[in-house]
Amino acid sequence: MKKKFISTMTVMSLLFVAVLSGCGKSDAGAKAGSAGELYVYNWGEYIDESIIDEFQKETGIKVVYDMFETNEDMYSVIEAGGVVYDAVCPSDYMIEKMIKNDMLAEIDFNNVPNVKNIDPKYMEMSKAFDPENKYSVPYTWGTVGILYNTSMVKDDITSWGDLWNTKYQGNILMQDSVRDAFMVGEKLLGYSINTTDKSELEKVKDKLIEQKPLVQAYVVDQVRDKMIGGEAAIGVIYSGEMLYVQNEVKKAGGDFELKYVIPKEGTNVWIDSWVIPKNAKNKENAEKWIDFLNRPEIAKKNFEYITYPTPNKAAYDLLDKDLQNNTALFPTDDMLKNSEVYKYIGDEGDNLYNELWKEVKGN
Repeated sequence: MKKKFISTMTVMSLLFVAVLSGCGKSDAGAKAGSAGELYVYNWGEYIDESIIDEFQKETGIKVVYDMFETNEDMYSVIEAGGVVYDAVCPSDYMIEKMIKNDMLAEIDFNNVPNVKNIDPKYMEMSKAFDPENKYSVPYTWGTVGILYNTSMVKDDITSWGDLWNTKYQGNILMQDSVRDAFMVGEKLLGYSINTTDKSELEKVKDKLIEQKPLVQAYVVDQVRDKMIGGEAAIGVIYSGEMLYVQNEVKKAGGDFELKYVIPKEGTNVWIDSWVIPKNAKNKENAEKWIDFLNRPEIAKKNFEYITYPTPNKAAYDLLDKDLQNNTALFPTDDMLKNSEVYKYIGDEGDNLYNELWKEVKGN
């Protein structure tokens, strides 16, 4: 559910989907029954497009590829059923919601032999939202942590509490995301990131309001851009951004280093996975797609393009040692101690979080 860079093409695609959904009928839905097609719905800039070409050339299957911006956008489109997709890539908590609402088909793993390349620990993590590993295959994973500029921050950053340090007033960037913002406060106060206890969440809200005078901005994409430009000292960011920001600083000849740390209190470990909607017209083609993406050389190539950590152990084994040893991308098990996967907290839980977030932003 992490931030991906959304192109203009994505916005156009979303508008296209919205129109089709509003009409209740679409050419995509009508055509999706033909044997040689596959309708894919993914985050923006979340695949090496040459891989789509390779899949089409090898299989003869025509891929129609659309993009979404948030899990919630994706869910609304799948629920409406105006456009029928065969392979979709939601995040952990949203997959759980889709399972509970009977929106997903069980995957026939006889058609996905390359699932064997997924590191078993990520299949185990997936049980938090797909208890029997019936409906999903991990695609990427990562953490949420703190990125800091070593020329502006002289102390070692080790805790979420460092985001409340008055030394960095006006130089702190927070995620403009209710679950990610509350996760920071929840971990700092020792609560679960999936709590729906109102008294706990009120305390987190108060903690975030206390922090607000120190915050330069609540942002998403701009965390990356502002940190690269040296416009802020410290910010909350997703681990998949690391290779990009490091490379951009080098290209710009920056005289500072950006470091990433997973705070000692723990964090969110997130997983984005491929699923097949229950109304898919090309289920076997979707399984071929998932299997293709899990070939070691394909998964490696894809990782090198999107830079979000791969759960594919066979692909990981093909990476250069410096990438394998980059603990910002591939943290050790000890670094992930006390970390959790987001779970679906229900409509009532969502409403509670959203109301408290409004108080934080409006205070």
